[in-house]
Amino acid sequence: MGYDKGLTVAVYIGMLFGALFWGLSADIIGRRYAFNISLLICSLSAIIAGGMPNWGSLGFFVSLVGFGGGGNLIMDTTVFLEYLPGNKQWVLTLMAAWWGFGQAITGFIAWGFLVPERWNCPSVETCTMINNMGWRYVMFTSGGLVLIMSILRVTVIRLRETPKYLLGLGEDEEVVNTFQYLATKYNRPCRLTVRKLEACGVVTSAHSKNRFSLSETLVHLRGLFSTKQIATSTLLIWLSWAMVGLAYPLFYVFLPSYLAARGADTGVSTFESWRNYALVNISSMFGPFLGGYFCNQPLLGRRYTMLIGAFMTAAFFFAYSSVRTAAQDVGFSCAIGFSLNIYYGTLYAYTPEVLPSAHRATGNGVAVACNRFMGILSAVIATVADTSTSAPIFICGGLLIAMGLVSAIFPFEPYGRRSS
Repeated sequence: MGYDKGLTVAVYIGMLFGALFWGLSADIIGRRYAFNISLLICSLSAIIAGGMPNWGSLGFFVSLVGFGGGGNLIMDTTVFLEYLPGNKQWVLTLMAAWWGFGQAITGFIAWGFLVPERWNCPSVETCTMINNMGWRYVMFTSGGLVLIMSILRVTVIRLRETPKYLLGLGEDEEVVNTFQYLATKYNRPCRLTVRKLEACGVVTSAHSKNRFSLSETLVHLRGLFSTKQIATSTLLIWLSWAMVGLAYPLFYVFLPSYLAARGADTGVSTFESWRNYALVNISSMFGPFLGGYFCNQPLLGRRYTMLIGAFMTAAFFFAYSSVRTAAQDVGFSCAIGFSLNIYYGTLYAYTPEVLPSAHRATGNGVAVACNRFMGILSAVIATVADTSTSAPIFICGGLLIAMGLVSAIFPFEPYGRRSS
């Protein structure tokens, strides 16, 4: 294999197109269908990828994993936000903790299957399918877990269409039915009726005459730039996602060569490598908890929580260049995972909060697509550039400082306000 970042590029390409496709689709066909279908595609593709016989077919199905997973990432916040009461929107930041939890589970699965010699060939020359089943077991197990959850999502925990999406369609009766269903299920009072809702005024449809057309796409894109303030907010959000998409992976693909060139001894066994991966992701789970607390404080809100998270991460990034031992390596990695997820988790929640509801999934999809495009770029840069130079360390740290400053000038602060 001449291009060792091939699978990285494949999954990022899948996530890029998945974010764009499912983001726009969710504003056209609804949140429920986009959520369930993207989750099913992700799980089935992971299982199938584990049985592939060559790099080409493996790369294709890995990209499909990214296509489904990248789209479902957008739907998580969109669906959750559109069901949350206005005074509980800060809980959205806590959703990012599930990233660390899910990645830690994957780390434990990989730790179990990629360490034993009986499932992993010692060298390329002696590698066959029979003695190299470890990574396949990881794919089968991970995909199987997601498949079980995706089936439960449509059979046991059934997702109803969100009221805000239905409101954008002008489906007043369906909106009322959804609220009445939830009130009955959870034994809560609900006095909303169709007559009361209609008395609030007529909702102009947020769609074109033909919902499956180019004009429908343009409606949702134009909606993200309907006023100067909304346009500024949209562009700054997309810029933030792009910068973090470049900084984080670029740092990690350059770091090993950079440290080795300066005499650092961070060599670890396969066992220690996956152990460290699990530790870093467990540490990152707690960043969104602190971020959720900060963003619900009146003096900080969402914007200054992101500023704090970005500056903390920048400080750890610069300090990482002094790492010389394996213990220091895992310690700083855990600190970066924690602090970055204060920023990332808050941005993850802030993005759908400030986007117009009728165009929320489209704007969120483009934001995540910007992130994935820069991830592809970082893999390409790492392949063709000098990986022993210190320049990427300072570029990444500078990007983090810029991300913090951009968050401070976002035009909207959702604290104390209900999202559209």
